[in-house]
Amino acid sequence: MEYKLFVDSDVVIDFFTDRKPHANPASELFELNEQGNVRLYLSAVSINNIYYIVRRFLGHKKTLEVVETLTEMTEIVGTTKKEIIQALKNNFTDYEDSVQYSSALTIKDLDVIITRNTKDYRNSSIAVMTPLNFLKMKEKNES
Repeated sequence: MEYKLFVDSDVVIDFFTDRKPHANPASELFELNEQGNVRLYLSAVSINNIYYIVRRFLGHKKTLEVVETLTEMTEIVGTTKKEIIQALKNNFTDYEDSVQYSSALTIKDLDVIITRNTKDYRNSSIAVMTPLNFLKMKEKNES
């Protein structure tokens, strides 16, 4: 079964900057994506956040390569006026996460939102898990 996962920018940043102890679960998600076991989705808005933060670790040129890699490895969903307006109504304490959530809502048959900040998605109608919890759940379902 292929899972459709919307990945919050914190998980992508963990992967590309090798942030411990979060890098390994994030890396496993990208590996599952390469193997075709999951399909990763990102919000176009998160690309800017990822660039901004990863650049401090890797520099401009290397970070542009990261962005290019992301565009090849993932599906990127747009953020339009509709998602911005929806984000104002979501009753999320973190507006940026509310925009992410509104973008995730546009993905047909999305299984899970993957983030380390699950508390920010408390009002989500979609399942929300950390990378580690998703991997544990997936392993349990396949055994």
